[in-house]
Amino acid sequence: MRGDERGPLLIILGLVAIWLVFQGLDDNFLSPRNLSNLSVDIVGTGLVAVGVVFVLLIGEIDLSVGSVSGLGGAVFAVLNVNLGVPEWLAVVVAVASGTAVGAVHGFFYARVGVPAFIVTLAGLLAWNGLTLLLLGSSGTVSIDEGGLVASLTSTYFGAAGAAYGLAGLGTTGYLLVSHRNRRRRRDAGTPYRSLSEIWVRTALLAVISFAAAHMLDQFQGLPFALLIFLTVVVASDCFLRRTRYGRRVYALGGGIEAARRAGVGVAGVQIMVFMVSGTLAATGGLIVASELTSASPTTARVAGSGMLLINAIAAVVIGGTSLFGGRGTTWSALLGVLVIESIASGMALLGVQDSVQFMITGAVLLAAVTTDTLSRRAARSYPRR
Repeated sequence: MRGDERGPLLIILGLVAIWLVFQGLDDNFLSPRNLSNLSVDIVGTGLVAVGVVFVLLIGEIDLSVGSVSGLGGAVFAVLNVNLGVPEWLAVVVAVASGTAVGAVHGFFYARVGVPAFIVTLAGLLAWNGLTLLLLGSSGTVSIDEGGLVASLTSTYFGAAGAAYGLAGLGTTGYLLVSHRNRRRRRDAGTPYRSLSEIWVRTALLAVISFAAAHMLDQFQGLPFALLIFLTVVVASDCFLRRTRYGRRVYALGGGIEAARRAGVGVAGVQIMVFMVSGTLAATGGLIVASELTSASPTTARVAGSGMLLINAIAAVVIGGTSLFGGRGTTWSALLGVLVIESIASGMALLGVQDSVQFMITGAVLLAAVTTDTLSRRAARSYPRR
């Protein structure tokens, strides 16, 4: 609270308020079954949202992620079911197709100079059309319900202690990394967190983690899809904060010309960012196909029309990533998608129309962007000393 870290705390408090309201309206909202289903529902959109974080960090936007997601699912289904390609190879090609699409977007943006908005808007239309062409105008490709992709969202680690083990591993890892960072900052003569603050943060993380593990263990255990999502979030966060390329991404968000003068290869980083976005969008499409156990033109049209795109961008912004670039983490995708999917889950339990859900999500998104704008204005008016 002393620094600029109010955002995540406010989001968590808002999420708690949402859960309490829906629990008061329907006792089943916080049931182990519903929370377990919620933990799987967030994965598809969440993976796409993590890719969007990379693009927003450089101050740009990717409007094609919904269509690329549909394309990834369609490529897998056509290769595996229609052409008989082994599942593992079809998965690799599907994810690689997302990477290739991102490289194309990045090339036109970074090398040719076409605005990212136009490039990815064209991609939204073009890749959605390619998806419909692959699947056929009236065909639905059903994937093997017992296959590799279908198992991504149907597999649970029900062994006693699986969820608790993950909670303990995450908490211990956070504590060790925090102590290591504190020691390195202290030795370098830069500001560092106090031991009391580290222990308070670790205690809060432990409470949240073990409470979640307890709820998951009451149903079917730890979902494999959730494990994949958390792994991607942690790995992406480490990449952004601990590697040279990650620091260059933040540098571009702070100012392209300043980053160029500092020796950053701007075009290469920009292309890489769009490749990451495309890769994670295609991966999210495989998760969506896993949940539906099929790929169809109807599903592709829904994805291409923008709902997955809107939810992914809304989740990232609600989670605290700035639309102006240079500020945010992949954890914002996790927090934001929890807010989005919690609203959707609660509305579904109450039987509320989709129109009302859209209005509420829109209001939450507007509030998040307004907060970001006002905080930046306040920072300019009252600089930190």
